[in-house]
Amino acid sequence: MNVRRPAVMVVVASMLCALDAYPCTTARSVSNVDMVREADAILRVRAEDYAPAPRNQKGFEPDSNIRFKVLEVVRGQVTGDRLVLPGILVDTDDYNDLTSPYNRVRPDGRRGSCFASSYRSGGQFLLMLKKRNDGAFTVNWYPLAPVNEQLHSADDPWLLWVRKQAKAPNSKSR
Repeated sequence: MNVRRPAVMVVVASMLCALDAYPCTTARSVSNVDMVREADAILRVRAEDYAPAPRNQKGFEPDSNIRFKVLEVVRGQVTGDRLVLPGILVDTDDYNDLTSPYNRVRPDGRRGSCFASSYRSGGQFLLMLKKRNDGAFTVNWYPLAPVNEQLHSADDPWLLWVRKQAKAPNSKSR
């Protein structure tokens, strides 16, 4: 029996586990003002259901998509009143634990992936979206930033602050 093989496997497994243990870091400092200015669309939405349901969740990128109902277009243009984005539906809240205006992603996004990917079923979220090269929207464009924060209500302080910033003269035009 080769004694080295189990030892090597333990070392490799330990290294792989260690990769998931460290939180995400980025060289770019998060600026909530820049985030609002750079977003192609800003939407208040409600997480509805899967489209399709998850098959086999591995790693940081969900293999499931969530259908969102568009409740408000703060800025930008969207087609229709539904939006589909990658994510996981959960039955727990994940509000940002910082004071608004936020300069960091909610707790789910601080666990290693740089982006929050869970959405409370029926919960409202404020999405800062960028268009990808294929024309589809994504929230995964500004690591560690509050690009998809859960809202307490339509009068949430974060939403009120973003609405004001989105109308500022240096923000992208509606």
